[in-house]
Amino acid sequence: MANFRFQGQSALTLDAKGRITVPARQRDVLLAEAGPQLTITKGTGGCLFVFPRPVWNTFRDKLMDLPMKADGWKRVFMGSAMDVDIDASSRVLISPELRAAANLTKDVVLIGMGSRLELWNAAAYAEQEAKVLESEMPDALEDFTG
Repeated sequence: MANFRFQGQSALTLDAKGRITVPARQRDVLLAEAGPQLTITKGTGGCLFVFPRPVWNTFRDKLMDLPMKADGWKRVFMGSAMDVDIDASSRVLISPELRAAANLTKDVVLIGMGSRLELWNAAAYAEQEAKVLESEMPDALEDFTG
């Protein structure tokens, strides 16, 4: 499996059919390392998680190994998971159910988060980021020097 390290963000537009165009920097890595197959599921904080299929398969297997007390989160992640492909025009269709879950309308943001991508409503992400920047730095990052 490829060692995905997505980073950065891209402002995108959801088209009338509910598709986004995958930016070249992510698309080229995805196609070279995992092919056109992705899995999209509900994420935390109001976003969608976008996984290259090999990364999703590993994530799903780890979910399945969790104890029953985690069944609620298993249902969220696995119950909403949709397999999609990057089409010939570099677009990905986001299902109506997932668009509604993340309140995706026209303006969206795709954010690299290491082995996965996150898809956010642009206004919701700006609000989320502002809250984070106003909050105190978590203990785990206070002495972090890189």
